[in-house]
Amino acid sequence: MIDRLQQLKDEAITKANEATTIKELKDLRVSYLGKKGPITEVLKGMGKLSADERPKVGQAANEVREAVATVIEEKEQKLEEAALTEKLKSESIDVTLPGRPINKGSRHPLTSVVETIEDIFIGMGFTVAEGPEVETDYYNFESLNLPKDHPARDMQDTFFITNDLLLRTQTSPVQTRTMEKHEGRGPVKIICPGKVYRRDEDDATHSHQFMQIEGLVVDEGIRMSDLKGIFEQFVKKYFGEGREIRLRPSFFPFTEPSAELDVSCAICGGDGCRTCKQTGWIEVLGSGMVHPNVLRMSGFDPEKYTGFAFGMGVERFAMLKYGVDDIRHFYTNDTRFLSQFKRV
Repeated sequence: MIDRLQQLKDEAITKANEATTIKELKDLRVSYLGKKGPITEVLKGMGKLSADERPKVGQAANEVREAVATVIEEKEQKLEEAALTEKLKSESIDVTLPGRPINKGSRHPLTSVVETIEDIFIGMGFTVAEGPEVETDYYNFESLNLPKDHPARDMQDTFFITNDLLLRTQTSPVQTRTMEKHEGRGPVKIICPGKVYRRDEDDATHSHQFMQIEGLVVDEGIRMSDLKGIFEQFVKKYFGEGREIRLRPSFFPFTEPSAELDVSCAICGGDGCRTCKQTGWIEVLGSGMVHPNVLRMSGFDPEKYTGFAFGMGVERFAMLKYGVDDIRHFYTNDTRFLSQFKRV
């Protein structure tokens, strides 16, 4: 029986040394050292041996198992090292090759427009103010002369969170919050950029989320002519010299009187074309003198202080500046579209 074990040992070691793959070694391990292997079969006959022979055969069997297992493990290690060496040779890196170019991102066109407009108004003495996007009904509506039963609220399709909390429909609440901080003392001269939300159907000119920049000036002796002067300076700096403006009467609950600002069409020079609908003018923003009720609710004395306010859509100004015909391009993250503005 011991001779048989020695024979199996020699066979297994020979086959292990001749193996060329890891799979062959695994199969060899199962074949010789498994429960159904020949070594196990030899040991099943130990019951026929005498008491003196059994320990000798058992020791010999353990030595054979250990020897075969050791040879298989050593051969596996050699094959793995050889495979790794071959893989490293085939996957070697030539450090002298030029690196792969990394595509750099760029400033988003809407960000560029906001920064441009901010720079223009900061140059005219304005400061930038911000406020929460989740607002209360009071600041979004009531403080702006829009009580709960005001018919103008129908113009605002609002995302309500609770009966009192909502996603702001305009950045005007920042104006009233800022006036409250001034505690009835002027001057106030701010612009308020930020996201706003309305329940609009998304199409080429509307989005449920968009950006606004609103402005506010409150002080003693502020007149409509001051508003017009600010607009003339802004339009020339943003759209370029030679652009004309006009103010048309309009209505907003928080301003009185109110006006829409039109800019002469750059495409036709005011002669009339498809872009300006044959009028020669393009509407760009709404404005007006701050309503006395808004001043009063924010702590200012309307007998002493007056002011003007205006609001513009950032996307509209971006579309006019860059000739974009669909507002959705700004929000679809299409790199083909955004890559055009790398130098903006």
